[in-house]
Amino acid sequence: TLRTEERQRLARERREEREKQHAAKETQILEKERKAKLQYEKQLEERQRKLKEQKQKEEQRRAAVEEKRKQKIEEEKERYEAVMHRTLERNQRLETRQKRWSWGGSVTPDSEGKPALLYAASKRSTSTANLKQTEAAMNKRLSSSAALLNASDRTRRSQLSPLDSSVISRLLAPTQASLARSKSAAALSAD
Repeated sequence: TLRTEERQRLARERREEREKQHAAKETQILEKERKAKLQYEKQLEERQRKLKEQKQKEEQRRAAVEEKRKQKIEEEKERYEAVMHRTLERNQRLETRQKRWSWGGSVTPDSEGKPALLYAASKRSTSTANLKQTEAAMNKRLSSSAALLNASDRTRRSQLSPLDSSVISRLLAPTQASLARSKSAAALSAD
């Protein structure tokens, strides 16, 4: 019986030892799995963080490129506007210079954006009206002076020599010729 009890005790101890070893192995395996899982999660988080940083850098780079492009477009727009402004100023100076020396002006747009041809036409019509007023005033003066001449002519004819009367008629002739020129100029500008 002592041998049997001893055997049973030894068998129980061996079984318990095996169970302990088995439990220790199980614990080691579980610990390894837990560590592997933690490492995998850590790697996954690191990868996501890197992807997020890379995405942010890409967006920043894209925003910088877009800002640079907008700035370049703005600079080109300002340069174009400056060129247009200088061109308009130059055209206006040329137009002013031409208006000083001619009646018509040029076909470039004036400061209000209207074509200078219309502007010149309105100027011509104004100058035509001015010419007509001047012509009416001159006709009035001429007719009054002619009436005076006619009235005084009768009295003076007896006093004037034929040479004097020809000089007076010759003095009146250029005035009528200049009126004829003014009329033709007014007619041309009205056309």
